[in-house]
Amino acid sequence: MNTKTTVISKEQLDAQFAYCDKISALWQERGRTPSAYVETYGCQQNEADSERIRGILKEAGYAMTDCAEGADVVVMNTCAIREHAEQRVFGNLGALTHTKRRHPDQKIFLCGCMAGQTVVTDRLKKSYPHVDGVFSTHHLWQFAEILYRVLTTGKRQFFIEDEAGSIAEGLPLLRDRTLKAWVSIMYGCNNFCTYCIVPYVRGRERSRKKEDILRECRELIASGCREITLLGQNVNSYGKDLPDGVDFSDLLAEIAQLPGDFLIRFMTSHPRDAGKKLFDTMARYPKIARQLHLPFQSGSSRVLKAMNRHYDREQYLALVEYARSVMPDLVLTSDVIVGFPGETEEEFEETVSLIAQVRYDALFTFLFSPRTGTPAASMEDPTPREEKNRRFDRLCNVQNEISESIHRGYVGKTLRCLIDGTENGLLTARTEGGRLVRLEGEESLVGSFRNVCITGSTTWSLTGKLAEEGA
Repeated sequence: MNTKTTVISKEQLDAQFAYCDKISALWQERGRTPSAYVETYGCQQNEADSERIRGILKEAGYAMTDCAEGADVVVMNTCAIREHAEQRVFGNLGALTHTKRRHPDQKIFLCGCMAGQTVVTDRLKKSYPHVDGVFSTHHLWQFAEILYRVLTTGKRQFFIEDEAGSIAEGLPLLRDRTLKAWVSIMYGCNNFCTYCIVPYVRGRERSRKKEDILRECRELIASGCREITLLGQNVNSYGKDLPDGVDFSDLLAEIAQLPGDFLIRFMTSHPRDAGKKLFDTMARYPKIARQLHLPFQSGSSRVLKAMNRHYDREQYLALVEYARSVMPDLVLTSDVIVGFPGETEEEFEETVSLIAQVRYDALFTFLFSPRTGTPAASMEDPTPREEKNRRFDRLCNVQNEISESIHRGYVGKTLRCLIDGTENGLLTARTEGGRLVRLEGEESLVGSFRNVCITGSTTWSLTGKLAEEGA
């Protein structure tokens, strides 16, 4: 793997903007405005990448549409974390043969994490001839050039060279929302967990300069954004590759001191790098949400070592204990993998006992999915799928009971919430801890912080009513 980070120069970006101008001119000659559809799979980082893809398309003269049918350009921004996600993409990609048959000039692109895998790109070259272009995450900044080449040569384009990754400041953005925003503070990962494909497809860790992040946050706040989520595969590693000595906690503190009425969230934290400084910073600044996503993956120290997670059960529990000591109202969520190769029944029960001890507000639960090219994919795995499914269901049942119990504890409390939308005639809102609340109220309240009295609960959400002024 190439391990040298590439910083994209102003001259290189100017060349991409020139390609946007050329594409726009092509469509002006044809006398119409082209349309584009971008479909996103996977994590919040992919969502943030899609905002840049849409920004490039808008710069090139395209109008966004909400379906592939009839679109002049279709971009599928993919996820490679689990096999199910990949098969979904291949299925939907195959279905695009029908839209292209009805619209022969349609151009189809696949990008994202799947495009960083040789086994995937080989399959695309051989079995998906209707796909016009493929580019990995490292080449997103070159999308305008890739699109121009497809439009002017009619030849398929594959931008999939092995790279450590790049930093490209100044790409155009077209955000889906104005009230909430993703802000990528770093890219890539250096941890190489044995089950994870991310370091191979997103490259090594590289941090954006603090000044660029602060400028983006200021612009968002000035435009009316009320919730900023800082993104990175491991945000706690932020700054390790920068010369100024600023770490993630320092960055958080600077953003939290910006003027304005807004809330900061972040994900994802790796327990290996999370610590007292981070939790003390969260506790010190009211604008940092008392919400922490801290993936533990397994409650067994032996399995954690096999996963190459660099912490054990006791160290993880000590982190949780300290975080809650300085933030008693902390909302804690996590990821867990069931059925890692070689996991015994006893080790699975250690995971269940950790969940019962910590009592998470919510969990994101996954069955182990072997990823070609990772060490775990070749590990001996004697446990039958049926047994893994049984364990998975048991774990979910334990967590659902905990979530339901925690949510019942909210009833009668008044919480400050961000009214963020509408759904089926009701307002939707989020507590500081990220819990979903549904309530009655005027749509004009969307975009404001309001005190909400919680009146009911389910396993996954809350119901409430607007509190009296001053309550």
